[in-house]
Amino acid sequence: MIRDLLGIEEVEAAAGETSVPVASPAATAAEVRERAAVYRLLSGAFVEEPSREFLDAVRTPDAQRRFAEAGLRLDDDFTGAPFDELAETLAVEYTTLFAASGGFPPVESVRLYGRFKQEPNFDTMQLYKRHGFVLQPGRFEVFADQLGVELMFVAELLERQAAALDREDAKGSRRLDKDIKRFWVQHPGRWVRGYAGLVQRAAHHSFYREMARLLDGFAAEEIAAMGLAVEDADQARLVVPKAEIKVEFDPNEPVCNGCVGEALAAQEKVQTLHDLR
Repeated sequence: MIRDLLGIEEVEAAAGETSVPVASPAATAAEVRERAAVYRLLSGAFVEEPSREFLDAVRTPDAQRRFAEAGLRLDDDFTGAPFDELAETLAVEYTTLFAASGGFPPVESVRLYGRFKQEPNFDTMQLYKRHGFVLQPGRFEVFADQLGVELMFVAELLERQAAALDREDAKGSRRLDKDIKRFWVQHPGRWVRGYAGLVQRAAHHSFYREMARLLDGFAAEEIAAMGLAVEDADQARLVVPKAEIKVEFDPNEPVCNGCVGEALAAQEKVQTLHDLR
């Protein structure tokens, strides 16, 4: 499915050979950039309601041909709808699925902990900072662990890996490859497959249904290709229980026994409404 979308041809071993020839750095760089393009496509679909520029790009004949070759079935509600009508319909669908009350936001903290701005949000913020990845404000607030942002971050790392391959920096390429694998294990690998299944069931419009299908298949193929072992903790749950809020404190910090007495004394000096009548 994904190789068809990327336009990558399978390389088979010739008769008598026991392994597939190793691709050149240039060929590997080209494939890495093609993978990055799919990440950017999926990021654009889920980071916010589709912009006009995004819709223009995905409605081209070449894009539609690639979607069809990859087995994506975009219905007439996408391919045949007038442009302005499509933009409005998808904006409403995006809000209904991902932003309105009763929807399911594409945010790792929400999908795994039932709340915004939990551990994944702060982990990804620190990771982005270390890599010089800066989130620019969009039309709405975007969380660091939002699906589109996580996918965009991987796309950026892949572009950097391709650049390392171009300059024959094997060490840099391997380091970025490890960073991508580590990120997948710690973040998107834990939730995007189950979440994609949920979107496929809930979407009314073929665009979001098929983008979720693409995400599901792409995530599975990426995890397999990278040789990762990561459990899907999302499990496409309709309801995610809210995790307990943890309050950190230092158990070795001395407690002021006089604080309680001082607080009670202060309360005695406060005049109540009854006293002032």
